[in-house]
Amino acid sequence: QVQLVESGGGLVQPGGSLRLSCAASGRAFAINGMGWYRQAPGKERELVATISSGGSTNYADSVKGRFTISGDNARNTVYLQMNNLKPEDTAVYYCRGDITHWANRNSYWGQGTQVTVSS
Repeated sequence: QVQLVESGGGLVQPGGSLRLSCAASGRAFAINGMGWYRQAPGKERELVATISSGGSTNYADSVKGRFTISGDNARNTVYLQMNNLKPEDTAVYYCRGDITHWANRNSYWGQGTQVTVSS
């Protein structure tokens, strides 16, 4: 079994910064790529940013220039540095892993972490 555990959410004022972390743990797995998604109340879950095992990144237009996704392969951890946060960034942020566990390739999700941007 592979588990993803997120941390780093919280309450921040507009213009502030937060860094989210997501660590993958388990046995016999390989990470093909990881990403961050978010879901605001009453809205569908949307992609925020992704990073491949080779380091290629992709961002939603709404966060380009403000958010940075990075990975630490040795720690099986992905980060999301969020700067210049806006109230519309308020959501539950989920980590997703595209992971091969033994011979099976699947998506794994973390439990989510709340980010609230408010004065």
